[in-house]
Amino acid sequence: MKEGKMHYGWVVIFMGLLTTIAAHGFGRMSYTIILPAMKDGLGFNYTQLGLLGTGNFIGYLTMAIIGGFLAAHFGTRIIITAALVLMGITMILTGLAESFGFAFAMRLLTGLGNGASYVPAMALGSAWFTTKKRGFATGIVSAGIGIGTLISGLVVPPILSAFGANGWRFSWYILGGAVLLISGIVYQFVRSNPQEKRLQQVGSEKSGAVHSDSSATEKANASKLTGTIKSVVKMGAVWYLGVVYFFYGLSYIIYMVFFAAYLVKEIGLSQEWAGGLWALVGGLSIFCGVIWGKISDVLGRSRGAALAYLVLGLSYILYALIKVDFGFYLSAILFGLTAWSIPTIMAAAAGDFVGPRLAPAGLGFITLFFGIGQALGPALGGYLADVSGSFTLPFLVAGLISLVGMISSFYLKKPATE
Repeated sequence: MKEGKMHYGWVVIFMGLLTTIAAHGFGRMSYTIILPAMKDGLGFNYTQLGLLGTGNFIGYLTMAIIGGFLAAHFGTRIIITAALVLMGITMILTGLAESFGFAFAMRLLTGLGNGASYVPAMALGSAWFTTKKRGFATGIVSAGIGIGTLISGLVVPPILSAFGANGWRFSWYILGGAVLLISGIVYQFVRSNPQEKRLQQVGSEKSGAVHSDSSATEKANASKLTGTIKSVVKMGAVWYLGVVYFFYGLSYIIYMVFFAAYLVKEIGLSQEWAGGLWALVGGLSIFCGVIWGKISDVLGRSRGAALAYLVLGLSYILYALIKVDFGFYLSAILFGLTAWSIPTIMAAAAGDFVGPRLAPAGLGFITLFFGIGQALGPALGGYLADVSGSFTLPFLVAGLISLVGMISSFYLKKPATE
C-alpha cells in the first residue's frame, strides 16, 4: 500500500454504513413512524401491532444467528447483498398487506433480511481494523442506523400526507426500492476481509505484520461451518456477553416501536410533530456509535456499556413521567445520543473475544440473546399498553430493564487476549 493512499478498509466501513442505513434505518426504524397509519388503515389494535414488530424480530433473530455464521464461512459480501435484496422485496410487499397474516409474514421475511445483513455489517470493523481502532470503526457503521432513522423521520410523514389513507403503503414501496438500490452498491464495493485486497488491518500497516489477534484464526479459514459454531459456542464469556445484550433488546424496542403511537394516540400530538421528534432522534444518533465506540475503547467495554445503559434507562423513564414537550425533547435527546451505543460496544466486544475472522459468528451468537429480548419487547409493550390503557407502564418497565442491564455490564469480564 502506497504512503498517503486511503486504506480500502474505510471504503468497506462506508459500505457497512450504507447497509445499516438500509437494514435498520429503512427496514426497521421506519416502522415506528408508519405504525399509527397502519393501525388506522388495517384496523389493528396495539397488541397486533406489537406482534408485527415481534414477527420482524423473530426473523431478525433467526438470520442474525445463522447469517453471522454463514458470513464467517462463505463471506460477508454475498450474505449482505442477498439479505438486502430480500429486505427490499418484502418491504415493497408489506405495502400490499390487507390482512394481519400477510403483514406478519412480510415483516417476518423483512426481519430475516435485516438480521442477515446487519450482523455481518457490524462485524466489518473487527475484520478490517485492529483492536484499538475497532470500536471507532464499528461506531461509523452503526451511524447508518441514525442516518436511516433521520431520513425516515423526514421523508415518511410527507408521504403519509401526500397519499392519504394509502400513504403507509407508498412509504413501504419507496423505502423498499431504496433498499434494493443500496444492495447493488454494497455488492460492488464491500469485501469480507483485508486478505481479499492483499492488505493488512487498518492500524497494522506500519508494522508490516498482520495484527496478532488474527494470526491464529487465519489458519482456520478452511474449517467447516460446524467447527466455526463450536469455536464460538464453547466460550463461556461469550454467553455472558449475550446476557448483557439481552437487556438492551428487551428494553429499547418498547421505546422504539411505540414512540410515535404514544405521542399521536395518547398525548394527541400530530403525526408531523412526532415525525419531527423522531427525525431529531435519528439526527442525534448518527454519531452516537462513533462516540460510544470510542468511549468503550478508552474505558473498556464493561464500563462503557454500563454508562450507556444508565443514560438509556433515564430516557425511557423520563418519556413515561414528564408528559410535556420538555420531557419528550429531553428523552429524545438522551436516547438519540445513546441509541446505538450497546450494539456498537457489543460488536466490538465480540471481535475482542473471538478474533476478526470469527467476529460475524460471535456477534451472531450473542445476537441470539439480543433477538430474544427484541422479539419479546413489542408484544410485552403492546400488551401492557392495552391492559393499562396507557404507555406509561411499558416505558417504565423498559427503564427498569435497562438499569438491570447497567448492573450486569459491571460483571462483564475483560478478554484475556486483550
